[in-house]
Amino acid sequence: MASFSQNPTHQEQTIESPLEFSGVGLHSGAPVTMRLLPAPAGSGIVFRRTDLDNFEIPATGRNVAKVSYATSLMRQGVLISTTEHLLSALIGMGVDNVIVELDNLELPILDGSARPYVEAFLSAGIKVQRRRREYIRVLRPVEVHDGEKFIGVYPGDGYSISYEIDFPEPIGHDSFSVDLETETYGAEIAAARTFGYKTDEERLRNMGLIRGAGPENAIILTKRGPENGPLRFSDEYVRHKVLDLIGDLALAGKRIQGRVVAVRAGHAMHTALVSRLIKDRSAWELAYAPSPAKPVTESGGVVGTAAFVGA
Repeated sequence: MASFSQNPTHQEQTIESPLEFSGVGLHSGAPVTMRLLPAPAGSGIVFRRTDLDNFEIPATGRNVAKVSYATSLMRQGVLISTTEHLLSALIGMGVDNVIVELDNLELPILDGSARPYVEAFLSAGIKVQRRRREYIRVLRPVEVHDGEKFIGVYPGDGYSISYEIDFPEPIGHDSFSVDLETETYGAEIAAARTFGYKTDEERLRNMGLIRGAGPENAIILTKRGPENGPLRFSDEYVRHKVLDLIGDLALAGKRIQGRVVAVRAGHAMHTALVSRLIKDRSAWELAYAPSPAKPVTESGGVVGTAAFVGA
């Protein structure tokens, strides 16, 4: 198996050669084939619906659609669903520019994690491009509160994330922190899979969701524990939440320099933070190579309980 390390660089990057993935959508259950193509420097991440005359949707916050159990993009009525795992892998492995072609509305869920993408990137190779990477350098705190739920981003070195969850048993309370500047994404985040409770299955299927979910692509939980164990990490659930958050924050359009803290947040709050950050032009600046920033103490949130996590 290829090493999960990545080449540290402050230049933009793309993949060396095209990659193809096939599978079913987690929520739609629809078959889909997806191709990732190298893209020129400065082009960012762009989705292309090959079944709809190659209609393109850039992966930016202004194109965010519904964000309940997955993060979807929409432009002029055209939808692309469940983008977060691929976006997470791209940001986590430092891939700035890529065209994502797919022939249906939802990305393939694969094994429920970002590991297949990371392995494919490393197999194909990651190409350094002749353009300096711009970062969104956070200058002052931006926060989103929703009752007991909370997410905020603060000035800080590198790109660090701290996530706290509290779900019904058998998950309970857990937390995890990671700094993406230390190149740990492939080893510590990518393999964490999506999960859900078996007691929620009928209700969600009646809502038209999780039609493609199964033991091969999601952790299925009962009161006694995972029905399809073992876990890949003892704290796989919270690591998957970090994976989702990295993918959702990719919709800022550029890699963030700062610290992100989340308590019981989900896709809707992740993308709300992106929207609030981008709209508040006084809270950030565009910068090249990261530089030290003064630490800012964040406010916290009270941990409660939640029922289900999306993709």
